[in-house]
Amino acid sequence: MNMLLLLQAVFLGVVEGVTEFLPVSSTGHLIVAGDLIGFSGPLATVFEVVIQLGAILAICVLYARKLFEVAFGLVDDPAARHFAMAVIIAFLPAAFFGFLLHDFIKSVLFNPAVVCTSLIVGGVAILAIERWRPEPRYAAIEELTPLTSLKIGFFQCLAMVPGVSRSGATILGALLLGVERKTAAEFSFFLAIPTMLGATVLDLWKSRHLLNADDSAVIAVGFVAAFISAIVVVRWLVGFVSRHSFVVFGWYRIIFGAALAAYFWVI
Repeated sequence: MNMLLLLQAVFLGVVEGVTEFLPVSSTGHLIVAGDLIGFSGPLATVFEVVIQLGAILAICVLYARKLFEVAFGLVDDPAARHFAMAVIIAFLPAAFFGFLLHDFIKSVLFNPAVVCTSLIVGGVAILAIERWRPEPRYAAIEELTPLTSLKIGFFQCLAMVPGVSRSGATILGALLLGVERKTAAEFSFFLAIPTMLGATVLDLWKSRHLLNADDSAVIAVGFVAAFISAIVVVRWLVGFVSRHSFVVFGWYRIIFGAALAAYFWVI
């Protein structure tokens, strides 16, 4: 087994786990990380898809109690039904447009110019929204109206543009719609389960001809690294947003986007 390849898998798995649920764009970070260490080719294509499942599993583990409560309360608990309906409604726009535009996005939008621009514009958006966002009206996911959930779902669709950040789009969209900061972050986590699972399954199906049993160990290592690092980051983020704004992530995106542009076109 190639030890260098395994170390690369650990590194990229950590990059995925750390950035997936922060409003900083995991796509942008994986692009530059993979380029820096020379991780490319068919294995990289499948690897970057599969390790997302590790990040999804982290949410399922961290919020297992809540997920079980909702699942077993669907029959006789109105709050559980309202919670599930909010997630389902918010998921629908991404399911529709993601299936419709998948090939276009992959073939046309996945390029450094789009990623760098999205990172910088998204950073400016965070700074603006944190300054002018409305007063919170929703303190819990169960309080979200169907229309509010649907609007958050449309905000999530912005993340189909590489570099936007799925978590960033949903969290900032929720803030604009009057959702309390911690609730917005947690709704983004729950919404990630069907959204990322659906996107990953679709990507795997499209890339099924690239799957190779010889690469299973490398993919497994990346999966575990993404899972562990995502657990750490999500726990930290919930505590962080309870006390702080997202301004630091806005400035980080602007700086990282500018540095990424310099990396691709100057260095």
